[in-house]
Amino acid sequence: MAAFVWALALSAPVEYAVPEMKGRGPLSVAEQDAERAQVQDPVAVWNDLARAFQVRGQAQVRIEQRVIMRIVPRPGPSRESLTALAPVSVPQTRMQERPMDDCVSLSSIAGVQPRGQSRLLLFLRDRRLVAADLERSCSARDFYSGFYVEKSSDGRLCTGRDKVLARSGARCSLSGFSEIVPADG
Repeated sequence: MAAFVWALALSAPVEYAVPEMKGRGPLSVAEQDAERAQVQDPVAVWNDLARAFQVRGQAQVRIEQRVIMRIVPRPGPSRESLTALAPVSVPQTRMQERPMDDCVSLSSIAGVQPRGQSRLLLFLRDRRLVAADLERSCSARDFYSGFYVEKSSDGRLCTGRDKVLARSGARCSLSGFSEIVPADG
């Protein structure tokens, strides 16, 4: 009985959805019965409608955030002035290396310059100079145009943990840091 009531309730909107043809008067009872017979079973129509609104496939969406920082090469001398290219006699200062922590803050790095076979010079914003040693299989020449590094949660570049990526595609680990300071005396 309940199925019949549902079928009757569902068939009423179908009747009103079919527009009357122009020039044709109201349908007789026999014509209405004939048209109802042509309409599919209302339960089947309901099931088809329900299937049309079902979600076809479910997928899981995962949102990740990656921040990759680019460290650019140290800018050269200013080209605006002709005197910038003239040789300047600067007294040579002897430098020495001091060991330092295994990490450097990424936000403090102002520039980079390759030096030697497997060493990068990092110019820090506080005017310090830090030498970063690359792993043995890497060449510093690959980093002539700077490097990319994925920013970690602590915002630091650390030896043994982070890898630097050259624009040429080379990917290297850092093996150590040392601070370069003027020699005493």
